[in-house]
Amino acid sequence: MKFVVFAQLAAVAAPVIAVDLAVQAGQHVIYSYPGLTPPESLYKLTSEGKVGGLIIFKENVDSNLAAVMDKFQALYKASPAYNGHPMIITTDQEGGAVRRVPGGPTQSARQIGDSSNPMRSASQAGRDAAAALKAQHINGNLAPVLDIYREKGNFIDEFGRSFGNNTEIVTSCGSAFAISQSRAGVLSTVKHFPGLGAAKKGENTDLIPITIDLPLSEIRTFDEVPYRTAIGNGIDMIMTSWAVYPALDAKYPAGMSRKWATDELRTRLGYKGVIITDAIEAGSLKSFGNDGQRGVLAAKAGVDILLASGRNATQGEAIVKEIVAALKQGTLSMTEFQESTKRIQALQSRLSA
Repeated sequence: MKFVVFAQLAAVAAPVIAVDLAVQAGQHVIYSYPGLTPPESLYKLTSEGKVGGLIIFKENVDSNLAAVMDKFQALYKASPAYNGHPMIITTDQEGGAVRRVPGGPTQSARQIGDSSNPMRSASQAGRDAAAALKAQHINGNLAPVLDIYREKGNFIDEFGRSFGNNTEIVTSCGSAFAISQSRAGVLSTVKHFPGLGAAKKGENTDLIPITIDLPLSEIRTFDEVPYRTAIGNGIDMIMTSWAVYPALDAKYPAGMSRKWATDELRTRLGYKGVIITDAIEAGSLKSFGNDGQRGVLAAKAGVDILLASGRNATQGEAIVKEIVAALKQGTLSMTEFQESTKRIQALQSRLSA
């Protein structure tokens, strides 16, 4: 099954705008904020061009959310970061219990996979997710999940977040969801590369370090299968996992591992699009420094967008400062960072104004 429906990122890559390093680094960071009212500091950072995007949580949602998102877009459009395309605003609208804004999909991924017509249900779920997000003026979704669960009730299956326990159902449903969602005008993100399907119940990288010690052959012939299809379809973004996979790298989590993000995902699988981290404040990363240092490690690994989802605008600002310092010191390659910026700009070009 192959649906080539997305534009090729490389073909539409915009030139990097000549801006100062803080503005360029800011385009690599997704910020978050607490409660219903964004702090004035976040509006100011946006007007200065130092905010690459936002992630929205349930605590941010009320009847005024769309107007708040419009204010951010207006500030971004007037900022030195503006490149003719909107700022990326995203959330987690997977379906079922994992929904941040009102609306669909009402079914969980597991319910979709177990339905009488999974592909039709998944396509509808993608459309429903897009409709719910567009109503709030959100243009990106950190869904669908491509993890293939191994045991019923394990980490990824506990809340029905996996379409199934085999490559066929996860690949077909994930493709259908992502394609219909992107066709409806909302960016799709598949996660959590190379896969969290083998994580046991309670093995949550948001809380604790997790090691998934599978043979590389199993990861490549099982967990990576849905990603190969997604890449062939031109998926908008791929989110990396914070688990450690000793099959390639026993030291760094996938989202900080050049062996996983660059050698495996980009070189071996041929992915040319945007890679985004999971939550950079995750409890599994305590041994990798502060949030800014973690951001630098992820960027050095080849990840493009750094997800500062701690509901504190100073978190994103700290990451930007560390990125700028690393670029100035030469510990982060300027050439590679420029290429990463081009990928983000190409992704933005998929969004309507």
